[in-house]
Amino acid sequence: MSVLQSSYPYYLANEAQMPNTDLAVTDKFSGEVATRVALADAAAIDSGIAAAVEAAEPMARMAAYERQDVLNHCVSRFRERAEELAIALCIEAGKPIKDARGEVSRLIDTFRIAAEEATRLKGELQTLDISPRARGYRGMWKRVPIGPCSFISPFNFPLNLAAHKVAPALAVGCPFVMKPASRTPLGALIMGEVLAETDLPRGAFSILPCSRDGADLFTVDDRLKLLSFTGSPDVGWDLKARSGRKKVVLELGGNAAVVVDHDTDIDDAVERIIFGAFYQSGQSCIGVQRIIVHASIYEEVKAKLVARTASLVAGDPREEDTFIGPMISEGEASRLDGWIQEAVAAGATLLCGGKREGAMLEATLLEGVDRSCNAYTEEAFGPLAILSQFTDFEAALEEVNDSKFGLQAGLFTRDFYKVQRAWDVLDVGGVVVGDVPSYRVDNMPYGGVKDSGLGREGVIFAMEDMTEIRNLVIRNLGLP
Repeated sequence: MSVLQSSYPYYLANEAQMPNTDLAVTDKFSGEVATRVALADAAAIDSGIAAAVEAAEPMARMAAYERQDVLNHCVSRFRERAEELAIALCIEAGKPIKDARGEVSRLIDTFRIAAEEATRLKGELQTLDISPRARGYRGMWKRVPIGPCSFISPFNFPLNLAAHKVAPALAVGCPFVMKPASRTPLGALIMGEVLAETDLPRGAFSILPCSRDGADLFTVDDRLKLLSFTGSPDVGWDLKARSGRKKVVLELGGNAAVVVDHDTDIDDAVERIIFGAFYQSGQSCIGVQRIIVHASIYEEVKAKLVARTASLVAGDPREEDTFIGPMISEGEASRLDGWIQEAVAAGATLLCGGKREGAMLEATLLEGVDRSCNAYTEEAFGPLAILSQFTDFEAALEEVNDSKFGLQAGLFTRDFYKVQRAWDVLDVGGVVVGDVPSYRVDNMPYGGVKDSGLGREGVIFAMEDMTEIRNLVIRNLGLP
């Protein structure tokens, strides 16, 4: 099944370079080295930033149709290489092949949306004569590129979450340097190969896998005007504290909750919750972690969830029927296994799952988890979900809010008044009704509050972050 090359270069100032093959990329299911990648040092990162600074002016001068042409080229080439991208993702991330193909389709969607929006950078004509002293003045404003950007992308969606940074930057004309996750760099490097086929100005992009220790320049260098980071909360807030004067966008973690009210179509809700909790082995910041069910249907929902969870096929992510693949590493699987054991020791009931072999952890359901346990308070980022029940809807909303995170929440109900109440009360970045919080469309404003982040992704919202407003005021001397 493998279509991987024996080694991959990094991209420095638009050009492929192979100074070494120091980064080993493993097959996350077998644990064997699948390929090797060039690893950037501090000098290469510095050169990439310097090249981005030089590219800022020619990038800003690109016509809208030229930026659109670059993005459309990417869409066309990603479609041609879709299966290659999916297989690479399956190997480097351990993502089941069906999920991998789904992520490739979202990569294409994100670039396609950006291509459409590249010709729609908007401004406004303003009425300034709001008082006698402003008579004869008129104003207008436009958006201009913010300048060189720094992107740090995560391992769990190495294609689409990189796309949510790269595509908006290209749409507005910002050069960038990117650090892909060292565990999953291949998708970003294939993206670089496609970008290198275009006529972007030299220095428009650099894609530089590097060690975490060598990545400081992505954060602290004042030549960069924006840092966009997706990853863990601890790392994200530390980067913000060290980022200096640049604008910072953080898309961090969560322990998302879904509320299932008494009037719900139970079978539909169960299927969506199973997907939301366990797709790509639960390694999603909006994966369903807390399931809060009305007491009148709790036992039925629990029984169906347990039966469906126990039926999920786990194994080699290359197999078409695999639903649960490996976690990103044995260390991560061991961490979550420890949290499960901690919860059970504190009185929780293990409903199903709970066994680990290497990086493979069974899809696991718990109930009665003490709210002081890691399984409740922290981000599981793996195949674990916990059940609880409610009788009072307001109490259920309070339980959703009982978290340091606030990314998205799901709500199954047919009561529109409860929908409005949840939208008003829930302290999250988004409320998804009739579905799980794991649902995302790539043009919607996506992001969180509290420890879940700062700012919003989604193509047009990222484009706004990557631009500055430049005002123009004109005095008309001909008016009396």
